[in-house]
Amino acid sequence: MKNRKVVYMTQAALIAAIYVVVTVILRPLGFGPVQVRISEMLCVLPIFTPAAVPGVVLGCFIANILGGAILPDVICGTIATLIGAVLTYRLREKNRIIAVLPPIISNAAIVPFVLKYAYGEPFSIPFMMCTVGIGEVVSVGVLGLMLAAVLERHKSTIFRQI
Repeated sequence: MKNRKVVYMTQAALIAAIYVVVTVILRPLGFGPVQVRISEMLCVLPIFTPAAVPGVVLGCFIANILGGAILPDVICGTIATLIGAVLTYRLREKNRIIAVLPPIISNAAIVPFVLKYAYGEPFSIPFMMCTVGIGEVVSVGVLGLMLAAVLERHKSTIFRQI
């Protein structure tokens, strides 16, 4: 039992760390009204391990702080990632494409309001829903599904069942 908790916490911490490092290194791509946050591809990981839920949520929270996001963005962006990660975990047994839709939809629905009202972006909310949504489709829908395909082939050696 204790070993399972250690494995869970270690997986969550590693996922969070990878999310933070990728976001910070690729900061110019991951913030603003037109964004492709490459680290969002990790939002597919709840398909493989429940530890990915706190991992991507904590990673998003820390990355937003380190990336210079203001408080409403830190809070709302983290909530969008939480919604996406939890729903991806719940849909993990369904079709993989359906399972990756929650992070795309939650970010496309929430982040534009933060950009408009917290940062004062001049673009319309529907426009930013499209731009953020397209960025999420690229990072989660394309890169994330590619990552999931690779992990599926090697999941027994990468993810220990918890």
